[in-house]
Amino acid sequence: MGGKNAAVVTDNADLELAAEGVMRGAFGYSGQKCSATARVLVHRDVRVPFTDALVDKSDQLVLGPPWDREVFLGPVINEAACEKFRSFAALAKRSGKILTGGNVRTEAVLKHGYYVEPTIVDRLPKNHRIHREELFVPILSLITVGDFDKALSVANDSEYGLCAGIYSGDEWEVQEFFDRVQAGVCYANRRQGATTGAIVGAQPFGGWKLSGTTGKGAGGPYYLESFMREQARTLYT
Repeated sequence: MGGKNAAVVTDNADLELAAEGVMRGAFGYSGQKCSATARVLVHRDVRVPFTDALVDKSDQLVLGPPWDREVFLGPVINEAACEKFRSFAALAKRSGKILTGGNVRTEAVLKHGYYVEPTIVDRLPKNHRIHREELFVPILSLITVGDFDKALSVANDSEYGLCAGIYSGDEWEVQEFFDRVQAGVCYANRRQGATTGAIVGAQPFGGWKLSGTTGKGAGGPYYLESFMREQARTLYT
């Protein structure tokens, strides 16, 4: 049922941690996860150092055959996914600014598959399609916000509500994020992936809004009830 998952980076975040987590969340499995980080909302006071760190980490990722140990990004699944990437990367170039990536790669061994670069786009209009549609390819949109409340407002301004993440050194902000964000699976200060990586048996997985139907997470204590039927019985004697 999809997601358009947001990660919030506040002005007191550990920026190295945030850049690592957002990069992994956005580009792991070439973005082909419903939980992939699709939007990063960064406070304007830390925008430049965070963006520099994120772009640097993304540029170091190795693209290639998934059986090679040093590879981080394998190919997207098929030609249709590759064409979707090509189409939205072109749209990003026209409507915003590509900070890194944006190309389909076909040199050497990369001609034997559908290989696309991890892509970060900035300066898109507020309601742009890339901010709103689930793409399932490695394209991340960067959005600058002025304060914490604005970040939450933008994060929640989506028809989806699957996953969300925050990077902050302020305990109040973290708790406020958990209380107010409209998503079923949430993380704070996670290096392994800003919005990804729910552990089976430990973190029930499921979304709100168009990312779910019951509001109950798979693997959680209430999930079994979703598959049960009620029966009202009335006996007259």
